[in-house]
Order: sequence, then structure tokens, then C-alpha cells
Amino acid sequence: MGLGGVLLLFGAGFGAMNVALNSAAVELVAALRRPAMPTFHAAYSLGGLLGATLGGLLATRLTAATHLGLIAAIGLAATAALTAPLLRHQVPPAPAGRPAPGRAGAGAGDPAGAPARPGSAAVRGPMLLVLLFGLVALCDAYGEGAMADWGTLHLTSDVHASASVAAAGFAAYSLAMTTGRLSGTRLIERLGSTRLLVGGSAVAAAGMLVAALSPWLPVVLGGFLLVGIGLANIFPLAINGAGALNGPKGVATASTLGYGGMVLGPPVIGFLAQLMDLPLALLSVALLAALSGVAALAVRSATG
Repeated sequence: MGLGGVLLLFGAGFGAMNVALNSAAVELVAALRRPAMPTFHAAYSLGGLLGATLGGLLATRLTAATHLGLIAAIGLAATAALTAPLLRHQVPPAPAGRPAPGRAGAGAGDPAGAPARPGSAAVRGPMLLVLLFGLVALCDAYGEGAMADWGTLHLTSDVHASASVAAAGFAAYSLAMTTGRLSGTRLIERLGSTRLLVGGSAVAAAGMLVAALSPWLPVVLGGFLLVGIGLANIFPLAINGAGALNGPKGVATASTLGYGGMVLGPPVIGFLAQLMDLPLALLSVALLAALSGVAALAVRSATG
């Protein structure tokens, strides 16, 4: 009971912090005049990868209570050290009605990458567009949650890989996602955000089709890599697009839908796996990845 209460409090705090961080990142993207949002999410992915690795090493030496206490102490120390510079360098909102400066590679109708200031009345968009970006985030997070909870089981039970190979396969997927996000800014500047959203959705869908249906381990691992690369920049671009349209409210709406997809994905796939089998259930990831590309095209069409 006590643990459940603590986890509930932790989840609420993490969700609020996530919205605040993404809102601040949207403002910083506007100040930088570069589509740097994927870089921030690359740091998140890298932190998760390093945290899982370090946690696995510490689990053999520390009790769970000691481990969690140590993480809490590190988190509090980092918060204390970073609060002052974050507040000191807070980006002021743009004057109402003043359009934000543009950037190379993002023209009209490309709000996901456009560094518009979320505080400006000129950039507030209809809620329908924010919800479309939320749908894009949901489709992406559905795939991320599925890969995290079902990817290794697919490798061991369906492709008959060893546990160590399965763990390495998931690590390769995570590394591909981190690498894709690190290169996201240059890709947006070169291709534009809509092309990257649609292209990433297509790559992720193709990768999941291959990974779910192929009986050969190397091909399945290659499919996992494609899924990681394809999904890498979809969530950051969706959150940035919603924030550019409607500020922190847009970020909160898209984040809620997005993380709802991450929570929804694993149990839905488990239910589908009982009705059919796991490889066919994983095809839902490909379907939703394709849907995210369609939603991105709908945003582009609606914004001209």
C-alpha cells in the first residue's frame, strides 16, 4: 500500500516535470532558432540506457531500498545544482502578436519543427491540430512501450534467441533511437519536419513488419534497428509542434496522449497475443506507426 502511494506520487511528479521540461525546451528551441528538440530527447534516451545499465550493475551489490535511496539523493542533488541556472536563463515570452523568427528548412505548414514562441498569441493554433500532434505522439509511444515490454520476449519465444542475445537486441534498438535523435536536428534542417515524421513512420512500420514476421534472428535484429531509427524523432517533433501551437497547454495535451499510448501499448499487445500470437500482435505497432505518418500529413495539409 505504501509503495503504491509512493509510486503514485512519483508518477504525478514525473509527469508534471516532463511537461515543464518540454515546455522549457520549446521556448529554448525558439531562442536558438534551430530545431534542437530531438537532441533533448536524445539525452533522455541516453539517460535511460545508462540508468538501466548502471541499475543492473548496482542490483547485484545493493538492496532495492539502498538503490532507490541513492537514486533519490542523486536526483535531489542534480535538482539543487540545476535550479538556479535554469531560472536565471529562463527564456522570456515573446510580445503578444509578434511572430517568431523562422529558420531554414521549416516553412509555413511545418509547425512541428518551426521554432515559434509558445507564449505568442500569433502562434496559438486550433485544438484539433494539437490533438493530431498528440495522436502522433501516442502512436510513437505505443511502439516504444511495446518494444520495451515485448521485444525481448519476441526474440526469446518466437525467434528462439538466447537471453543475452535478446538483451543485446533491445540495447541495439535503444542505441539506434538515441543515435537517430542525436542526428535529428540536422535531419530536420535538411528534410523538414513533416518529411522526417512521415519518413520515420514509414521506416518504423517497415522495420516492425520485418521484425514481427521474419523467422531469422539477424533479420529480426535489423528490423529492431529500423524501428528504433524510425521512431526516434517522432515523439520530440510531435511535442514541439504542439508546444509551438499552444504553449504549455499544447505540450501537456500531447504529452498526456503520448504517455497514454506508452501505458496502453503493452497490455493491448498482451491481449492481442492471447487472441492470436505475439508476432501478429506486434503488427499493431506497424499499423500505428503508419497512422502517425498519416496524422503528420493531416497537420501539414491543415496548416497549408
